[in-house]
Amino acid sequence: MKKISFFLIVSLALMSMNSLSAQTNSTYDSGKRTIDYFLSLLDRLYVDTLDFNNLSETGVKEMITTLDPHSVYTSAKDVAASREPLQGSFDGIGVTFQLIKDTINVIEVIIDGPSEKVGILPGDKIVTVDTLSACGKSITNTWVRDHLRGKKGTKVDLGIKRGKSNELLHFTVTRGKIPMYSINVSFMVDDKTGYIKLDRFAQTSLAELEKAFTKLKNQGMENLIFDLRGNGGGYLNTAFQIASQFIDAGNMIVYTDNFRKTGEKYRSSSAGLFRSGRLIVLIDENSASASEITSGAIQDWDRGLIMGRRSFGKGLVQKPVDLPNGAEVRVTISHYYTPTGRCIQKPYDDRNDYFKDLSTRYSKGEMFSADKIDFPDSLKYKTPAGKTVYGGGGIMPDLFVPLDTTNYSYFYNELVRKGIVASFVMNFLSTNRETLHQQYPTFADFKKNYKISDKMYADLVKYAEKEGVVDSAKFYFTANLEKFAKEKKAELDSIYSSVDDLKKMEKLDKMVREYMEKSYEKSVKDRNSEKAPKLVKTYMLFEIARSLYSYGEAYQFLLDDDNTYQQACKVMYDTKVFKKYKIKER
Repeated sequence: MKKISFFLIVSLALMSMNSLSAQTNSTYDSGKRTIDYFLSLLDRLYVDTLDFNNLSETGVKEMITTLDPHSVYTSAKDVAASREPLQGSFDGIGVTFQLIKDTINVIEVIIDGPSEKVGILPGDKIVTVDTLSACGKSITNTWVRDHLRGKKGTKVDLGIKRGKSNELLHFTVTRGKIPMYSINVSFMVDDKTGYIKLDRFAQTSLAELEKAFTKLKNQGMENLIFDLRGNGGGYLNTAFQIASQFIDAGNMIVYTDNFRKTGEKYRSSSAGLFRSGRLIVLIDENSASASEITSGAIQDWDRGLIMGRRSFGKGLVQKPVDLPNGAEVRVTISHYYTPTGRCIQKPYDDRNDYFKDLSTRYSKGEMFSADKIDFPDSLKYKTPAGKTVYGGGGIMPDLFVPLDTTNYSYFYNELVRKGIVASFVMNFLSTNRETLHQQYPTFADFKKNYKISDKMYADLVKYAEKEGVVDSAKFYFTANLEKFAKEKKAELDSIYSSVDDLKKMEKLDKMVREYMEKSYEKSVKDRNSEKAPKLVKTYMLFEIARSLYSYGEAYQFLLDDDNTYQQACKVMYDTKVFKKYKIKER
């Protein structure tokens, strides 16, 4: 098929929109007539045979790019995978895996899942799937998902290597429905304060939240740290249901509006799980959409303290619509507004700038100082208690917590990114798992008593060296030479003003050498190598605990180095802070 101009292909997109209500807009009818005429023209006159299904798909995809940044097209083959995180389940064998050295390592086995029922354990290595080898460079995460997932009731034969034994164990696993939890971490911080982390707003999130609330309240929870950091959103209705657990009955949670005036209002239900007690909500620049609805309602009703960094700024509502070809479009149908009337959607006139917004915030210094954030007075609103809040660009927290880069370590990042720590821990547990279980039968025992020794850390460093990861900075001579020339331009021009001056190379040699040495020293210092041992030991504890107990319990180790979480724990008992930000307490 010969290539057709972008303008003509885009116009074909409306073919697939016939099942939708027509836009009540004077241009709709004329636009539709033009497209119908153009399709007829192609059918009658075009030189080659055309696949109108392919043309329409291309047209819809191209048209979507001219709308807002959150209207998206999903092809038929990708629809199921895109829905899984929000539906809360998928069909599979029930393990969490990690590819280490081109081998599938079982990290966790889901309780009561298909794999646990046949006896597969954390630490097992899957080396064959049915008749296929599951080792080697051709094995990717996509390959694993394609071969281990499948329809409920179907079977897969797995060859498992366990421990140091060379003999393979063979298991036949009947695939089943596997839950994808949106709450994986919930625990008591102390005798009175609980912590819950919500990863997304899925169909099952309310039921999961009720379960977590019940567990923590039975353990004495009176206060709550609710972590929405990194939560990119999900279903609007789920956001309304979850926010309703905190907000008094009958109060507005969120409302939507558009030019058709077909918006809806969502008010808090008659009953809620946590409408009294101190509440702190954690957000950051990756908290978006449903996270902003929830934190915005809590902030607008003075119900809880919002801590962290300014949220993403997505104030648009999408409706998923199935197309005749099996694909899906998520079309933006409304703006949503918080109870005070704020629309927190950031500008999207320039799509490139929109998607670069977070890096722009970083370069401007906004991640490190609240003073770098500018909210116009025209977008100022007042809560019932008289607190000032802003619209137009995300939820601004009551208490700003800067991005903590003091804990950055290049060596730590490399060890984690390349799976060195996970691989080392799997090898360690292959011979020590049972001993550790006997010594530390519960996570509480492990957390209180187990330490990573200096020898074990040194063994990890040696292991990492064999894997090609060493704690040394790379030296970029050319890049540093360019920086040297720019920084020393005036001085160099004064020393070398004629060809004869080129004989005085000794001074230039000294200047370059000293500059390069200082640049290298700075790059080593910037790596924060002295931070690496503590950070790596913490991550080793996380990986060991994750395999011995559960992800939710192991995650507590990562919070030990989490500045925002640690500050929230301290602020929870500071009455002056809650009064300063006019937070209701009952």
